[in-house]
Amino acid sequence: MSTVVKSKGEGEHLPFDAYCFLFIFILQTTTQNIMKQFFAMCALILGIVGTTTAQEVVTSGASISLDKDVHDYGTIQQGANGTCEFIVTNSGTEPLIISQCKGSCGCTVPQCEKAPIAPGATSAITVKYDTKRIGPINKSVTITSNASNEPTKVIRIKGKVEASDLGNSGGVPVKQPAAGAPTTGKQ
Repeated sequence: MSTVVKSKGEGEHLPFDAYCFLFIFILQTTTQNIMKQFFAMCALILGIVGTTTAQEVVTSGASISLDKDVHDYGTIQQGANGTCEFIVTNSGTEPLIISQCKGSCGCTVPQCEKAPIAPGATSAITVKYDTKRIGPINKSVTITSNASNEPTKVIRIKGKVEASDLGNSGGVPVKQPAAGAPTTGKQ
């Protein structure tokens, strides 16, 4: 039985058996034809690589793709809006069902639509980070779905939260003395 490799475009290429025969024929020639063997081998390799790269792969079932894998907040102020959005597209042939979105800790809260996403349709996953926490942001959200390409997909958020300037030059909150308390040195 002969295997035929077809490309995306119209037309057919030589059967795979013909490539094998050509390869064996080249190897059996005499040493005087080394240059011919070299060029024939190059042509053979280019022919095989050309036919395999032009093949179209179609995945059946649901398939998840996102507009980005990482959201970078950059540097934001303490208490700023820590909400971002990831757009999910179903690039498959069946409805995509997201069963769970889970943040890596309590400071990262994702919200995802549980309704099936039709093939070709999009949905949004909203992620809210608690910007009351000062310091670097490096958190993840794990998406669990029925996608055939990636049933578990991890997306990330990153950035840095700086302390808010509360009217002092250092930007660090300072406890104010209680009313009626002494404000100068020794008593």
